[in-house]
Amino acid sequence: MKRMTPLLITLAIMATGLLYSCGKYAATNRMYKRQAKTYAKLLRQYPLKDSVTNAPDFVGTTNFSMRKPNFVIIHHTAQNSCEQTLKTFTLTRTQVSAHYVICRDGIVHHMLNDYLRAHHAGLSRWGNTTDLNSSSIGIELDNNGFEPFTAPQISSLLGLLQQLKNAFSIPAANFIGHGDIAPTRKNDPNWRFPWQQLATNGFGIWYGDTTTVQVPAFFNTLEALRIVGYDIKDSSAAKLAFNRHFLQDTTVRITPEGKKILYSLYKKY
Repeated sequence: MKRMTPLLITLAIMATGLLYSCGKYAATNRMYKRQAKTYAKLLRQYPLKDSVTNAPDFVGTTNFSMRKPNFVIIHHTAQNSCEQTLKTFTLTRTQVSAHYVICRDGIVHHMLNDYLRAHHAGLSRWGNTTDLNSSSIGIELDNNGFEPFTAPQISSLLGLLQQLKNAFSIPAANFIGHGDIAPTRKNDPNWRFPWQQLATNGFGIWYGDTTTVQVPAFFNTLEALRIVGYDIKDSSAAKLAFNRHFLQDTTVRITPEGKKILYSLYKKY
């Protein structure tokens, strides 16, 4: 990634999403711009004088860049239209947001600079990462949670994921769902989401033919779920999240076929 000067950092923070000063969302766009300027001003203030004990002199390194996202978290909006979601994400009192919203017709709304932290993941965990908001990009798909995802929507999602993967070198295994990282609270994207199609295109992990897979007698399903990334503090929630993602199943029990799939994924790590 190209190294960035302080001026470029300021410009990068302000650039994405600062669209037009007219139109339906002119007021919230102006709020976005003011907040971005506040963060840019904050960057210019640092380092604060005498901010660290026994460090009287600041020597600025010439080698640095913007922090970059390492995960993509996919959601469904649980609302009934893109307009409803855009309104939710532009009301200060809701305190929720995402970087992108993809409508049923495939239209993509970019709502936040990719380098900035959206409020989409909440209390969550994947492996040893516990603050997913700080290391991820959130993508919301316009879907009330009880319906299939449309072809134009998935097509736009695949294109966006490819751009993000190229831009930030995000590992294939780090394209996951909100229900994966917060299994006790969330179930999105719903069980109809085509995770296999995404994995085939390089976004997420998947398994091969399990016909001849032999699961060892000593195989520990909970330990395997943990190795894959799931938080197993609530074992039932972790099993349900796994079934929803990899079997499009909304039950808790890990079936013999589920064990084969989990064992196949476990061996990848």
